[in-house]
Amino acid sequence: MTDPRPEFDAVHEAYRSRIVRYLARLVGEHEAEDLAQEVFVRVARGLPAFRGDSRFSTWIYRIARNVAVDRLRRGTPVLPARPAPPDAEDGDDEARAEPGTADSAEQALIRGEMGSCVRRLVDGLPENDRAVIVLGEMGELRDREVADVLGVTVGTAKVRLHRARARLKREMERRCDLYRDCNNTLACDEKSRA
Repeated sequence: MTDPRPEFDAVHEAYRSRIVRYLARLVGEHEAEDLAQEVFVRVARGLPAFRGDSRFSTWIYRIARNVAVDRLRRGTPVLPARPAPPDAEDGDDEARAEPGTADSAEQALIRGEMGSCVRRLVDGLPENDRAVIVLGEMGELRDREVADVLGVTVGTAKVRLHRARARLKREMERRCDLYRDCNNTLACDEKSRA
C-alpha cells in the first residue's frame, strides 16, 4: 500500500510560487517571502498528520491564510503590494499581446494598466473581502475550495464573494473612469483626486 501524502520537496516545488503570490496579495510583497517560509515550516510539520480529509491545495491555502491573518492581527502596518507586471501572472494569457498585431503594444499597455489598477483596488479592500477575491477570482479556486480555505460553508463563501465583488465594483466606479477602447476592450483611467 502506498502512502497518499506527497513528499515535502514535491509540495514545496508545486505550491511555493502560488503561495507567495497569494500572500503578497494579502499582506504585501515585502512580507510574502518570509510568511511563505512560515507556511512551509507548518506544512512540513503537519505533513505526517495530513489525513486527506480535504484537498491538499485547500489544506495549504488554509495554512497560508492563517499565517497571513496571524501577521495582520499583530497590528504592525502592512504596506500595499506593488503591482505585478502584466505578464507576471501564471496563466494570464489574455494579458499578453499577440505578436505581430498593429496595436499589440498599446493593447498590452492598456491591459497591464487595467490589471494594475484592479490589483491596487483589491489590495485596498478589507481583509475578508480581499481574501475571498484573491482566492476565488485571482487564485481561480472553485467555490468549495474557497469555502474550505476560509472555513465557511459554500453558501457563505458565495455570499462573501458576491459582496466583495460589489464592493470592488463600487470602488472602481468611485476611483476609475471606465470606458471601452476602439477594440471594445474594457479600460480605465484613474480619476484625478481633487
